Amino acid sequence: MKKWIVTIGLTFALSACGGADEPDEIVESPTNDEATEEAPATEGDDSVFEIAVIPSQSMGEMQTGLDKLEEHLTERLNREVIVEQYPNYNAVVEAINYNQIDLAFLGPLTYLIAHEQSGAQAIITQEVDGSPYYFSYIITHADSDWEDLEDMIEDRAEVDFAFASISSTSGHLIPGLNLRQLGVYESQDDHEFEQIQFAGSHDIVATLVQEQTVDAGAVDSAILEALMKEDEKNGGTLRDDLKVIWQSDELYQYPWVVPAEMNDELISQVQEAFYEIEDEDILRIFGGATKFVEADDSQYADVLEAAREFDMLTLE
Repeated sequence: MKKWIVTIGLTFALSACGGADEPDEIVESPTNDEATEEAPATEGDDSVFEIAVIPSQSMGEMQTGLDKLEEHLTERLNREVIVEQYPNYNAVVEAINYNQIDLAFLGPLTYLIAHEQSGAQAIITQEVDGSPYYFSYIITHADSDWEDLEDMIEDRAEVDFAFASISSTSGHLIPGLNLRQLGVYESQDDHEFEQIQFAGSHDIVATLVQEQTVDAGAVDSAILEALMKEDEKNGGTLRDDLKVIWQSDELYQYPWVVPAEMNDELISQVQEAFYEIEDEDILRIFGGATKFVEADDSQYADVLEAAREFDMLTLE
């Protein structure tokens, strides 16, 4: 299998968010011949089992847990496993479409793009406090006079708003679609706010709102709760400094995704290895997970419908 490693990173600093990110270009789907040029790894293969993870938090905050995940899977799969943090959603979609990686941790929207383009399969997700669901939040500073989204919309001409990534389900798609339905947002360049920016990750959005660099932002509820718990351990005030003014319907947790051609025996091996994980350093970085559980394509139908409505899928 070819080595395909990208090492560009995000930094947990306001300087990383000085300007709004440009929208990611959705990758084109491979042809059938291209998609099968390199078959994914199977049991007994001595090649490296490669995993791609999109950083939902700043990269340094995730590294310890990813190192431990790599060690656990290397032992349980009885082969070398490498876990790499990729710089953006589209890099992972392209890699899994062309069978350049064996497993990817994706947001629901990004997974659905890969599923539509190449048949990539969801096989695992995580539970947080016994539930496989999370929400999209719109948050503001606790000192704000706004008590709900309607209050914010009334002042929209003066609002500096931060999404996470253009391809984030809870950090853009779901809240963006809601704002679109309210008639105040179409895109980064077409909206009724003072400014729209893409911060790059959910923890940066939370920091920007806490420091009142922006007036409001969209975040993943599970990631925000994990950030608040970690902040409390360090004597911080993040929980007191933020308030939620909008909550979406339930969303099914982020999936772990394999290429379409991966065989059932290897899929079962990977699933069993994840089910055994109890290490808090690993669980914490995946939205404060309490355990990993089975997932399948049917659980993301609501997000697929939203993505179609917001025209965020590239279909053949």
